[in-house]
Amino acid sequence: MRLLNRTTRRIGVTAEGEVYLQHAHRILADIEDLDQLLSSSRVAPRGLLRVNAPLGFGRTYIAPAISAFAKRQPQVEIQLHLTDRPMSLADEGFDVGIRFGELPDARLIARKIANNRRLVCAAPAYLKAHGTPLTPHDLARHQCIVLRQNDSAYGIWRFTKGKKTETVKVRGPLSSNDGEVTLTWGLDGQGILQRAEWDLAKYLRSGRLVLLLEDYALPPADIYAVFPERHNMSAKVRAFLDFLVAHFEGKLAKARGGPTAW
Repeated sequence: MRLLNRTTRRIGVTAEGEVYLQHAHRILADIEDLDQLLSSSRVAPRGLLRVNAPLGFGRTYIAPAISAFAKRQPQVEIQLHLTDRPMSLADEGFDVGIRFGELPDARLIARKIANNRRLVCAAPAYLKAHGTPLTPHDLARHQCIVLRQNDSAYGIWRFTKGKKTETVKVRGPLSSNDGEVTLTWGLDGQGILQRAEWDLAKYLRSGRLVLLLEDYALPPADIYAVFPERHNMSAKVRAFLDFLVAHFEGKLAKARGGPTAW
């Protein structure tokens, strides 16, 4: 098997060599994790830490948190990879992933780093023109901005109040598979939307959006840091998770008393 292409002027890596190199990096990282596992109580966190996070939340919250963490742990090299959907941590060689809501992969260990609700809201201009819904049932007569997960012509919103759960089919003239687009339309007064609290907080504080149906709860979208079981005792992973928990506790504490927890 040829790993290098060599000429009189240069040396290049073959396709097989690239694969070999990637796997070698992972093996070396595993050896480093094992070393930290055996001596984590005595050795400061160090080495490469690869993190996968969603695009919007990653840009807004995880990137600044990593910058602060890097100042405290200069021996840790960090790679942040932002994607529009969760990636396989094991297959892609990530140490930590940031996830929302229920975690379908039982092979991963999860640590909650922040509470995060799903909220329903609309712009004041829309409410002035169309009125304010008082119950989930009222949404049937409103223009709702649907975040499309498939080819369905409507969205399904589930509300809970006490022990009662109500499922509502919502429709509207505008829908998209991109959450940022639905938020832009909501700010423009095009209808009622459902989004995560972290994404709505600044608009609710400024009054550009109004919180609706406050007596009802939607399925939570709590934020977790997940990692493969083999990294359970890695010093760099543990230090990063401890930092994230403290970081978001401090951030959410500053927001207490406002219209949202963020």
